[in-house]
Amino acid sequence: MKLEGSVIFEKIPIENTTSLQPIISVRDLTKVFGQDPEKALELHRRGRSKQEIYEETGSTLALNNVSFDVMPGETFVLMGLSGSGKSTLLRCINRLIDPTEGEILIGGEDIVGMGQEDLRTTRRRKLGMIFQSFALLPHRTVLDNVAFGLEVQGVPAEERHAKAEEVLQMVGLGGYGASMPGELSGGMKQRVGLARALTSDPDILLMDEAFSALDPLIRRDMQDELLDLQQRLGKTIIFVTHDLDEALKLGDRIALMKDGAIVQVGTPEEILTTPENAYVEKFVADVDLTRVLSASDVMRRPEPVAQCTAGPRVALHLMEEHDIPGIFVVTRQRLLRGRVTLDDAAEAVKKGKQIADILITEVPIVAPDASLSDIISLIVESPYPVAVVDDTGRLRGVISRGAILAALARKGEDINATA
Repeated sequence: MKLEGSVIFEKIPIENTTSLQPIISVRDLTKVFGQDPEKALELHRRGRSKQEIYEETGSTLALNNVSFDVMPGETFVLMGLSGSGKSTLLRCINRLIDPTEGEILIGGEDIVGMGQEDLRTTRRRKLGMIFQSFALLPHRTVLDNVAFGLEVQGVPAEERHAKAEEVLQMVGLGGYGASMPGELSGGMKQRVGLARALTSDPDILLMDEAFSALDPLIRRDMQDELLDLQQRLGKTIIFVTHDLDEALKLGDRIALMKDGAIVQVGTPEEILTTPENAYVEKFVADVDLTRVLSASDVMRRPEPVAQCTAGPRVALHLMEEHDIPGIFVVTRQRLLRGRVTLDDAAEAVKKGKQIADILITEVPIVAPDASLSDIISLIVESPYPVAVVDDTGRLRGVISRGAILAALARKGEDINATA
């Protein structure tokens, strides 16, 4: 049997995280840039604003009591406008910038108090960093750039080059190992940067505006590449961006920052549909909800359905009773087998045919976390509703054109009600 029109998903949902321990925990993190951080902190404790602190001390309160957890395998996005503190926060996590106060626990160890040797070990084994500017070594080949982290760790040349070649294949640059960075396009250079970070097999990837310097089409390709790699590798990623669309596409959860503080943490849908204050609401005001809502948000229960073992007369009766033009056919375990129409069932009853003789197997299917934008393109092209099917093949829901319109209207009302 062939079920066509299925959507390949961009993200694997993080499940059962309540039973896991955070891989990263940030607690009350504060960073002051300037000559007198103690005075700045004292003014901050007395309730002075960031601007007032700067005017009185010349110091900048870059991070303001930031706290959050990141779970293993999660893509956690730090998002905000320029100057919101997101890049400073990311650099504190690997101590490229030393925080003024607070804790940063990685795998339960506080790196703020680590000595330099332990910090270097943690960076090499647990953390990979990818920059906006690519940061490739121009005098080294692509292969040597990718293998550089392993070289620093003292891994023999043959072993590190073999690993680097493997990762280059993974990011779509197989055969480019002998090239020089200057011979590559911007997108290819960023793939090299990604490969270099992955070669050391770190638990955590820190990505600072990694795709911001790329042209829009290349940027989307790199986002898709990252999603694909995340599905295969399951890394923990902290991704910094000022682009809301990028955050919504990549993030399992998003932390929206303003003036060095986190103003809301939530899933993409939570950020869009339940903004916690006027700032968040304004930030997300123009977002296309079809890119955030998923199949599970708009589907209805798949009732009625016809069993494979039932005859066309049973299917016809169900369709007439519920006044529907077609019905999905499933096994006793609710595995989807296809669809039959009212006209075909009526004809089958007259001619003594069975369900299998009239079964339409080429029906559009999606998984529960498919985006609404993908579903709309399917439903426009198909005369049938879209079936929502889990990874075992079981039918979980049905989506019609009317259900999509109703969900968009309902969400729009929910957002307007928060104004």
